[in-house]
Amino acid sequence: MAHLSRRQILAASSAFAFVGPNAAFAQGLTPVRVGYVPVIGASALYVADRAGWAREAGLDLKLVRFDSGPAAIQALSSGTLDMLAIGVAPVAVARARGLDVKVVSAAGSGGSGFVASEALAGSFAANKDPAAAFAAFAKTQGRKAKLATLPPGGVPTVALHHWLWKIGKVAKDDVEIIAMGIDAVQQAVLAGSVDGATVLEPSATIVLQRNPKLKMLLTARDMFPEIPGVVMAATGAFEKASPEALEKMVGLFARATDLIRKNPAEAAKHVEAVLGGGLVDAATMEAALKSPAVDFIFDIRQIEAPTKALLAYQVEIGDFQAAPPTDGLFDARWSDKILKR
Repeated sequence: MAHLSRRQILAASSAFAFVGPNAAFAQGLTPVRVGYVPVIGASALYVADRAGWAREAGLDLKLVRFDSGPAAIQALSSGTLDMLAIGVAPVAVARARGLDVKVVSAAGSGGSGFVASEALAGSFAANKDPAAAFAAFAKTQGRKAKLATLPPGGVPTVALHHWLWKIGKVAKDDVEIIAMGIDAVQQAVLAGSVDGATVLEPSATIVLQRNPKLKMLLTARDMFPEIPGVVMAATGAFEKASPEALEKMVGLFARATDLIRKNPAEAAKHVEAVLGGGLVDAATMEAALKSPAVDFIFDIRQIEAPTKALLAYQVEIGDFQAAPPTDGLFDARWSDKILKR
């Protein structure tokens, strides 16, 4: 994504301009209930909230954390959320099942990297071809490589399958894929209980800092070119009840995305407050924001074609019997207003 121009940023900001420093508070804040899965791809949401921009815009963000996509979608369908920062595939599936929800802004592409143990990284150093590298590892170690990833349907998992089978033509007898949660993947890599893993940022940056012998061989965007990551979705009920608030939210995402790309050091302070848990400093979070594993994007048009490709491949690997339709899934009215200014 090209950086937004100063004029576009000002235009986005004008959507939530107010008179006087306390005008929004005097008029009352509009509550916006936003669910999120704690991944770096949703950083625009964290910045908009923690930087105080939402309150300045007259919005009272109520962020709700979910540790899995299904739980977040269930909350959205129950009417307890207005918006959701999550991978695009769960939104597409929910819409196909009748939930009135649309993607209103892109947020991130990729978001994870494939981290290898010293032994597996050595095998790749000697054998650039993935099939040959895994075969050599299996021969040398006397066993297949153990690879950790998220449960089926997660973007890192889809990327891993695409790389192994579609790009690398790896023999299935040479690898063992183990599904586990986000935190468990990080722990397994650090403990050395797996030989490789698809690790989400900022965990990827953290494990590489803690153990320099680990190597990130490639990113999700290498494993599945232009793979979409997190999107910002909104319910039809929220759009009907508070169209101005929704427009402000999209404007905030544009502003926050631009800050992340132009000044990751400043953005890192706000992202760390949400994802760091007091265990990660701002410098580490800045490194994660600058990681090649993730690209922060706003333009919804950039993810339409990649989403179709993603969903089609998920049919190939058995995530769906048929790809969820994408007709009506993307609503670019608000983002287009900002990008055309």
